Amino acid sequence: MAKIGIMGGTFDPIHVGHLVLAEQAYREYGLDQIWFMPSKIPPHKKDHRITDEEDRTAMIRAAIADRPYFRCSDYELRRDAEYTYTADTLRLLAEDYPADEFYFIVGEDSVRHIETWYHPEYILSHVPFLAAQREDDETHGPETDELTPHIRYLEAKYGARISVLHCREIDVSSAEIRRRVEEGLDITGMVPEKTLEYIEGHRLYRG
Repeated sequence: MAKIGIMGGTFDPIHVGHLVLAEQAYREYGLDQIWFMPSKIPPHKKDHRITDEEDRTAMIRAAIADRPYFRCSDYELRRDAEYTYTADTLRLLAEDYPADEFYFIVGEDSVRHIETWYHPEYILSHVPFLAAQREDDETHGPETDELTPHIRYLEAKYGARISVLHCREIDVSSAEIRRRVEEGLDITGMVPEKTLEYIEGHRLYRG
């Protein structure tokens, strides 16, 4: 049985925060692999412009090329559905890989808002979560103490299994990266070097 961490999202583009989170989950919880799983247009972003699947996938592959335990999975992209829901993906993974155990890797905000997701009761009761907690810049402790009570609430209501990742959730977002590129600003250090080369070479996010 393999222990596989799932990193989901549009990855438009993948950034260093994604890699830090994935690396910590891999090491802290003894996972065998991390699958970066780019989505189609997620329901909550259907009115946004999303970069082509080929470019998003290529940026992921460039970013993880030197880590053999990281894999870019087109599992959601291959699904015959207009939108991809996490609940459906997890149900299908359980059917297709019954011998493996999956862990869903998320940031603190995802834990806070997960009850707004499609069928949160299925998600929370069927897959363990590994959640990064935002840290205070000065103390390097938790930014707030609100995550733990919320985890306890989800555990009691849904039988959720949520463990905290002991790493800092890096303050960088794909939206901020896209904005900076469009405005001609530097994004060095915000994305992996090979991803930066791809963005520049293919003139992505130029507006």
